[in-house]
Amino acid sequence: MAAAVVIMAGFTAVGCGDASEPKVAVSRQNADPALARLVPQHLKEKGEIIIATDASYAPMEFKDSKGRIVGVDIDLGKAIAARLGLKAQFQGVKFDGILAGVQAGKYDMSISDFAATKERQKVVDMVTYLASGQAIAVRAGNPDGVDAQLLCGVRVAVQTATIAADEIKEIRNPKCKAAGKAPIPGDGDRFDLQTEVTAAVAAGRASAMIADSLVVNYAVEQSGGKLERLGEPYSVSPTAIVVPKGDGQLTRAIQGAVQLLIEDGTYKRILGEWGVESNAVTRAVINGATE
Repeated sequence: MAAAVVIMAGFTAVGCGDASEPKVAVSRQNADPALARLVPQHLKEKGEIIIATDASYAPMEFKDSKGRIVGVDIDLGKAIAARLGLKAQFQGVKFDGILAGVQAGKYDMSISDFAATKERQKVVDMVTYLASGQAIAVRAGNPDGVDAQLLCGVRVAVQTATIAADEIKEIRNPKCKAAGKAPIPGDGDRFDLQTEVTAAVAAGRASAMIADSLVVNYAVEQSGGKLERLGEPYSVSPTAIVVPKGDGQLTRAIQGAVQLLIEDGTYKRILGEWGVESNAVTRAVINGATE
C-alpha cells in the first residue's frame, strides 16, 4: 500500500501504489489464440475494446491524484483485454448511464462492480467475476443511533441506479410502512457519484449509506476515522461484467478470459494487490444471477 492519493469530497482516500500501470503486468503478447478467435471482427480491426466504468467507486474504479482511472476493475479489464489480444480503452461514465450505453453499442462492455441480477440480464449479458454483498456505514461512533436492521425514518445516502437504491424503494420502505413506521425519506438521498454518497455521511448530511461491501470497507479504511461499518455485509451475490445482449462470441470470449485469469493466478494476484482476495470466485459464469 502506498502513494497515490484521491480527494473524495471532504476527506482523503489513499490508493495503492503508482496508478499509471496495472499492479500485475499484462501484455497483449499473452493473448490466448482460441479466445482471440472469438473476438468479433470489428474489435480485431480496432485492436481495442471500449470499456465503460463509473470512476467514483473506490477501490473498484476511481481516479488517482493525476486523474487516471485506476482500481480492481481497471486492472482486471486490462488483463481480460490482453488475453483477447486487445487494448483496453476505459471511458468514465455515470453509473446510471452505463447499461443504456452498452445496449446502444456506445461501449463494447462495462466492468464497474455491477451486481448480477435477473432483471439486468433481461437487457444485457453478464459474466460473473466476484462475489460481494451490501453493507451500511455511518459516522464513527454512530452518533445518530442508527440500527442496521431498522433504517426506518433514517436519512440514507445511496448512488442512483444501484442495488442499494432499489433495496430502499422495493424492500426496506415497504417493510417500514407495513410495520407502521416512517419510511426512509425520499426513498433515500440519491447521488450521481459514490464519492458524493460517502461525503454526505462523513459530513453528517445523511445518517447512513448503503453500498457494495467492498466499497464500504474501503471508504471506512480511508476515511481517517470519520466512518465505521455498521453490522456485517449481507445479501452476498455475484458481481459481473456487462456485455451487449446476444453478442454471444464476445460474451464467451470474456467469460473464457476471466476463467483463464482465475486458473493462471493473475486474477488472484490482482485481487490481492487491492486487498479484496476474500471476494474471489473460482468460476466465471455467463448470466449467473441468483436473484
